[in-house]
Amino acid sequence: MRPLAIFALGGLFLGVVMWGLLSQFRPGPSPEPDRLVLLPASFDRLEGWSSDDHGAALAAFLKSCDRWQHVPAERPLASSLPRFGTHGDWQPVCDAARALPAAGDHARRFFESQFDLFMAANHQQAEGLFTGYYEPELRGARQQTETFSIPLYQRPDDLISVDLGEFRADLRGRRVAGRIDGTRLRPYASRAEIERAPSTAHEPLVWVDSAVDAFFLHIQGSGRVVLDDGGVMRVGYAAQNGHPYTAIGRVLVDQGHMALEEVTMQSIRQWLDTNPAQADQVMNHNSSYVYFRELDVDDPSLGPIGAQSVPLTPGRSLAVDRKHWALGVPVWMETSWPVDPPAEEAADQAGDVQGAPLRRLMVAQDTGGAIRGPIRGDVFLGFGHQAGEVAGRMKQAGGLALLLPKSLNSPTVPAGN
Repeated sequence: MRPLAIFALGGLFLGVVMWGLLSQFRPGPSPEPDRLVLLPASFDRLEGWSSDDHGAALAAFLKSCDRWQHVPAERPLASSLPRFGTHGDWQPVCDAARALPAAGDHARRFFESQFDLFMAANHQQAEGLFTGYYEPELRGARQQTETFSIPLYQRPDDLISVDLGEFRADLRGRRVAGRIDGTRLRPYASRAEIERAPSTAHEPLVWVDSAVDAFFLHIQGSGRVVLDDGGVMRVGYAAQNGHPYTAIGRVLVDQGHMALEEVTMQSIRQWLDTNPAQADQVMNHNSSYVYFRELDVDDPSLGPIGAQSVPLTPGRSLAVDRKHWALGVPVWMETSWPVDPPAEEAADQAGDVQGAPLRRLMVAQDTGGAIRGPIRGDVFLGFGHQAGEVAGRMKQAGGLALLLPKSLNSPTVPAGN
C-alpha cells in the first residue's frame, strides 16, 4: 500500500477541460464533510472514450477480479459503502471479462454493455487534484557497510494498527497506529525519534546509501533496491507509525527557501542534496515513518503490490481515498499531463505528450495517506527515473466518473455516502 504522495495543494492548474455534463455543478469550495455524489451519464459524453486503450484497462481490471475470487461472495466490496455491492455482485462481470477474445474492440464494448456510468462530484464540486507516483530505484546492501548505512526498517513487532472504520461508520477509511502501554494504546515514535534512537523492535530489512533517497521511498511507498551483489530487492509498504503526513514542500515554502510555484519533487530533492546540514531537520517536520517488506514479484514489468493486494499496472492503476471509493472498481479519469515538460524520454515513458489531456479508463487499486477526498487521484506511472520525472511534476486538476455493473441496479439519482 502506498502511504503518501509527494505534495497536496488545492486550487492548482485549474485550466483543464471541464466536463460538459457536470456544468450544472457550481464552482466553489465543497461543504464539510466530503460527500461523493454520482450523476448518471452515458459513455458517449466522455471525450476520448472511444480512442482509449480499453484492453489495457481490462487487463488491470482482471487483476482485481482474480483477487476477488478468493473473497467470500457475501462480503461487501467496501465496508459501509453499500453502493459498490458485494464481491458476488461483481462475479458476473468478471466472468464475462475473462471470456473476452484477446483481439478487436471487445474490451470497449464489454465496459459499455456491462456497466452503468456515473459522473462524480464532491457535493457540487466536480474538480479535484490529481498527482502521480512511481517506483524509485535505490542502491543498497543486505548488510550495513560504511557506504550503505541508512536502514529501511521492517514492521516492528510492537506496532499496532487500528482500522477506525471497524468501530464507527463515520471513521471509515481512517486508521491510527501506536504501541500498547499496559491497557492503553499510546502514540508510536515519530520520524525524528526513530531516526535518533530506534527501539530494539526495529530490525533493518536492507541498508541504502542515501537518507534523501530513503525519505522519498517513504513517500512513494515501494521501490527497487539494486544490491551490491548484483541482485534486485523489491520492497513495499508494510506499515506506518500512525503520525500524520506533512508535505515538506510546504515547510520549505514557509521557511522561505523556495516559492510555492517552484515546488516539485525535483526541486525539493535538489534543496535537500545541496543543504545537507539542514536536510534532517526539514525531513523530520514530516513525523510520518514507513516500514517495508520484501516483495516477491517475479515479473519485472509488473508494479509493486497495491492496497488491493494486486500488482499495480503503470498508467492504469489509481490510488483513491477508501473513505469514498471501493478498491477494484473501474473509474474514468480526466486530467492532464504536467505542463512543465521533463525530459522527452519521460514523456515517452508516460505514453503521452506533456501538457496534453490525460483521459483514460483506470482501476482503483491503491490508496495513500495524502489521498483525501472524493475527487482525488494518484496515478501510478511505473518504475525508475523517467517515471519519477513525470510523477514529481504532476499536480493537476481533473475529474472522475465511476463504472458500476448494471446488475447492481445502480441508482438513477445522485447518491452520497
